[in-house]
Amino acid sequence: MADLNVNLAGLQMANPVLAASGCFGFGREFNDFFPIRQVGGIMVKGLTLAPCAGNPTPRIAETPAGMLNSIGLQNPGVDAFLSTELPWLVQQEASVVANINGHSLEDFEEIARRLQGAPGLKAIEVNISCPNVSHGGMFFGTDPAMAAEVTRRVRKHTTLPLIIKLSPNVTDITEIARAVVSEGADILSLINTLLGMVIDIKTRKPLLARKVGGLSGPAVKPVALRMVWQVAQAVDVPIIGMGGITNAQDAIEFFMAGASAVAVGCSSFVEPMSIPQIIHELSAWLDQEGYASVRDIVGLALE
Repeated sequence: MADLNVNLAGLQMANPVLAASGCFGFGREFNDFFPIRQVGGIMVKGLTLAPCAGNPTPRIAETPAGMLNSIGLQNPGVDAFLSTELPWLVQQEASVVANINGHSLEDFEEIARRLQGAPGLKAIEVNISCPNVSHGGMFFGTDPAMAAEVTRRVRKHTTLPLIIKLSPNVTDITEIARAVVSEGADILSLINTLLGMVIDIKTRKPLLARKVGGLSGPAVKPVALRMVWQVAQAVDVPIIGMGGITNAQDAIEFFMAGASAVAVGCSSFVEPMSIPQIIHELSAWLDQEGYASVRDIVGLALE
């Protein structure tokens, strides 16, 4: 049987399939379907310094090949995560990655400081690419200098593997990638959602209360795959690829494009068993093709 173990700059996982932040909550609901310890890593719902109620409704809309969301980082805050959610996740033997968000540079620093030394926490993912909030959010991830500054400040406050989540809503994603790696990013995750809109032709107005939202699902996969392929050639750090992954074939394409791991997002809304199915299918494919390890297929399309 093929070896699925991966080590991304100190983030050790039993398999390379993670649950993407925002689509898996804190794992409680999915634990009713399968033991969440089966997931390579759980990138928990995005955390802010204080509890956040999120955006007004409607804030989700279906599209022909995906969904738009404008949730707005609804979460209980970092302190509630540390006191309630993280201990429960550790009890389930889950590999936990904290996704953090800030309205200011100081917010990012303070959240990282509070997470430092948290028992059971394996890594921090810094979301500098959320398109669904008015303050901070995507602003930090579309300017190379600002992206670098966020990375530098968080790096000062954590010894954990540091993942920076990149926005696709830029002209050249490799420029942002190089900027954050230069300031201490250990791992990159990409892509976050693409900015999009749905209009209700009955009301003659945008359907979402905030007008625009983040597009995810199969529609974004070709864009995500292309960006992973570009970034893999621009920087020498591990990449977690995400965007429209619904089956093992999708995941394999991301590995071949240069990703060392993948994250599954809104596919879990459609099929709660999506992640364990992808892990099983990936293992079977590697065996069928004669690969001893998933690491053997990383970057094959770069050659």
